[in-house]
Amino acid sequence: MTSFEIQRIPFDADVVAGMTELHPRFDDWPLVYTIDNGRSVYVGETQRVGSRMKQHLKNPAKSSLRQIRVIVDETFNKSVCLDLESTLIRWFSGDQRFRVLNRNDGLVNADYYGRSEYRANFEDIFEALRAEGLFSRSIAEIENDDLFKLSPFKALNRDQAVAVEAIVEALRDDLEKGQRSLSVVQGDPGTGKTIVGVYLMKLLRDIGEYEPAEDVDPDSMFSEFFLEGSREWFRGLRIGLVIPQQSLRKSVRSVFKKTPALEKAEVLTAFDVGSPEGEWDVLVVDEAHRLSQYAAQSHGTLTKRFRETTAALFGAMDEGITQLDWVRKKAKHTIILLDTAATCEAGGHRNGRFRRRDRRGAAGPPLVSIAVSDASRWRQ
Repeated sequence: MTSFEIQRIPFDADVVAGMTELHPRFDDWPLVYTIDNGRSVYVGETQRVGSRMKQHLKNPAKSSLRQIRVIVDETFNKSVCLDLESTLIRWFSGDQRFRVLNRNDGLVNADYYGRSEYRANFEDIFEALRAEGLFSRSIAEIENDDLFKLSPFKALNRDQAVAVEAIVEALRDDLEKGQRSLSVVQGDPGTGKTIVGVYLMKLLRDIGEYEPAEDVDPDSMFSEFFLEGSREWFRGLRIGLVIPQQSLRKSVRSVFKKTPALEKAEVLTAFDVGSPEGEWDVLVVDEAHRLSQYAAQSHGTLTKRFRETTAALFGAMDEGITQLDWVRKKAKHTIILLDTAATCEAGGHRNGRFRRRDRRGAAGPPLVSIAVSDASRWRQ
């Protein structure tokens, strides 16, 4: 199935004004397109590419883009285009040749009729774009890179998407009401909890930085959060991602440095959170079962630092206080990603104790339960 063609058009107001005259499918046909300037790229899908380009021209964030490539295929439908758009965004992000300008407003991994055949064609499209210099590496090289696996542009499966939607909706409600909250996402190894955390960071930043001049696909899963009356609650928030594991923390920082809206995002240790420098509106904690206790510090310097941090935060040293308590003390809203299947390594929490501790510290019963991962939520 290689029936596609790639049309190349300058991203110029005069050319775009007559764009529907350039190809019979530019007026009313599902298409996928890229716009780039050799450094940054935007990927989109649309039914009316001429009108869509006029909208993009009005967006200051895309004013530096120069070249449009429209992928035309007589067999495309809306589902195929959404899948191809999502796939190209992930490949561009993983390749790291371009800075990807897309938001995270609803990349969901959905099935549709004939998907396996269409996906084989996606590889041909990739190679055609690669031949034009839009990719520097092969698909295998991109997808085998650890940074690809941590991309904030990952397409969520349905359970992950439902979990993200529930958390953001609850966070918006709590921001509006001015009440503190704790959300817990639980799941077995391999269910993609780290991906949920990275995705949440990008989504929350995208909502907070959204400008009305930009347009949001009303059919995207998270479009409601970008609307007036919702997005205002996310603007200006101080958001951080806490990662106890050093190697993973380093990799995520590398990904964030190359991702719009996340270049300056804080990727933290628990000791960073416990430091005197202010508070956070939202802290997302990955692998929260690895947060440690006083007795589990590996050497004297950390033991001393643990005592000092606890005393500074709570007025006195208490060996029962853990790094989870530090996080909850320093953040108005905490989102915890927790491995339910593994017994935590020395220094962490056994999950049963972890959950019981949170239940005792919470003011109310679980308000949300999601099966991705078992996500439960308490209010502080």
